[in-house]
Amino acid sequence: MAALVVVDTGPLVAGLMERDRDHAWTRAQLESLPAPLATCEAVLSETFFLLQRVRGGGEKLAALVDRGVLEVRFDFQDERDPVLRLLRKYADTPMSFADACLVRMSELHRDSRIFTLDRDFDAYRRNGRERIPLLAPW
Repeated sequence: MAALVVVDTGPLVAGLMERDRDHAWTRAQLESLPAPLATCEAVLSETFFLLQRVRGGGEKLAALVDRGVLEVRFDFQDERDPVLRLLRKYADTPMSFADACLVRMSELHRDSRIFTLDRDFDAYRRNGRERIPLLAPW
């Protein structure tokens, strides 16, 4: 069984926006990764917001959810305390709410990697000091 891939906002936007500088790399990754990709509601919210000016962007994202390519696999209420701890720990970075949820997802799914374009994930640690496995273009 393939390791779970937890996807951040950046690859979703880049994959759906042809003019994005990371579009080609992101599309190649998306085509090679097994579905479903896991995410959180905060990432979906950010992505829908960023795609609102892209013609058909929101519908393309909704289609990924409809087809089961993208699944929400996180419940903030169940993980509230660890997420808030992460936000406090990385307040000077600053860490977004979505990033905190993704780091927590990587803690819950030990064999996962985070698919991101965000270099802040290089600084974040899961379970205190453990580097987070990433799928990133750098």
